[in-house]
Amino acid sequence: MKRSGYLKRPDCSLYFEVMGEGPAIVFAHGLGGNQLSWWQQLAHFSARHTCVAFAHRGFTPSSAVPGAAAPAAYADDLAALIDELQLQDVRLVAQSMGGWTCMEYALRKPGTLRSLVMACTSGALDFRQLQGPAEAQIAEWLQRAPKTMADLESRGILSAHGERMAREQPVAAVLYRQISQLTPADFKAAVRGRIFQMRDRSPALLANLTLPVLFLTGDEDCLFPAAAGPGFAALAPRGRAVCVREAGHSVYFERPAEFNRIVDEFHEAS
Repeated sequence: MKRSGYLKRPDCSLYFEVMGEGPAIVFAHGLGGNQLSWWQQLAHFSARHTCVAFAHRGFTPSSAVPGAAAPAAYADDLAALIDELQLQDVRLVAQSMGGWTCMEYALRKPGTLRSLVMACTSGALDFRQLQGPAEAQIAEWLQRAPKTMADLESRGILSAHGERMAREQPVAAVLYRQISQLTPADFKAAVRGRIFQMRDRSPALLANLTLPVLFLTGDEDCLFPAAAGPGFAALAPRGRAVCVREAGHSVYFERPAEFNRIVDEFHEAS
């Protein structure tokens, strides 16, 4: 089954695509993406799942909205989409910014989901509040990451995928940039500022999630510390953490075969 359309919301329209049949997986993209970002996942998972990819409000081809206000409605938008499509047995897969959407939804409606994958993200849960073995590693990362991002920017490389993909997969890097450029840069900058302001919630909230939660990270990520993955997973009753070597912030795009395998195994175990 393949179809696409727009979900009418009170103040905007959300574009979505549906592919495949079976238990549902909803994919929530990051700041540099839209529904197209998940092409390597939809091709894989649609053989056994109903896969839904959508563009967050304000991200082309969804309708334009004010950037600073957009993230406040993300979880409500996701809930409306799940209801509109009458999805059952729902699994969520979130990338970066999509983590604000999916974590908030999961915390509001923990009994409605089969599982949650947080890829290179913790959403509004603040990794700076983590305690224990990860603290020192995160502190070191916080010192190093801004320098890495500045270096990448000076060389015209997107931090969202990093130097390795630009060097080893130049075609994929071009596609990534093309998808990112579909949405206006000033809108994305406003969204970035707002979601960072929203990242102030306690990691202890994970204790309220009884569903399986996977924190999937890349060891070369300069936007989200890989060390935070195990720290968050330890706080969730059914938490798990996996770190992919030689991968940056967009493991799903950079290392799709490994990403898909890890998520498949997680879903099978869930």
